[in-house]
Amino acid sequence: MSSVVQGFTKSLAMTVLSEIGDKTFFAAAILAMRHPRRLVLSGCLAALIVMTILSVLVGWTAPNLMPRKWTHNITTLLFFGFGLWSLWDAFTNEGEAEELAEVEAKMDADMKTNKGNGKSTSKDDDESKKQSRPLLLQFFSPIFLKAFSITFFGEWGDKSQLATIGLAADENPIGVVLGGIIGQALCTTAAVIGGKTLASQISEKIVALSGGVLFIVFGIQSFLSPVAS
Repeated sequence: MSSVVQGFTKSLAMTVLSEIGDKTFFAAAILAMRHPRRLVLSGCLAALIVMTILSVLVGWTAPNLMPRKWTHNITTLLFFGFGLWSLWDAFTNEGEAEELAEVEAKMDADMKTNKGNGKSTSKDDDESKKQSRPLLLQFFSPIFLKAFSITFFGEWGDKSQLATIGLAADENPIGVVLGGIIGQALCTTAAVIGGKTLASQISEKIVALSGGVLFIVFGIQSFLSPVAS
């Protein structure tokens, strides 16, 4: 099994390049513009940490359920497949503006639905009410749960989740968990603090191109490295 440092480095680089400009990145940025940043950040991070740990557990147990040579070859194919997928997106995608608009439109529709179901209150009123609640109840408020659910289900089956499973099957799972969590924390914090301004200035083409090259490099390294017995 590879070293913790190697698993950490690969996981961190893969996570950052996969998550910047992703739909959940845009969703976190838009949520932070409309709700308290602390609750949005904690909800998004909680979902991403849970998703990362679950993905690594699946990847870690895979070699115990099938021959390691199989998991190694599947991981290699995944890296090459995701690399080509990212490069295809880089040259054929219309850009981040369309994806940002799509996420924003969906969240606007959700907000209108919520307003139709009940009376809306001002942000100042919401803040004063939250200050009177216990800390635990604040973190499990509807805003926290909304940020958690949007992020968790947005990441489920995503390219970054599948890549994390493949990486954990071939690398040190502790390093993959640490790298994935730190990478997710960096991207989500940037989205929450930077908001829509930062999200709209990110070149999705460059990010997809960089991610594609990185996945292919991982695939080549995995192909050339011997299978651990």
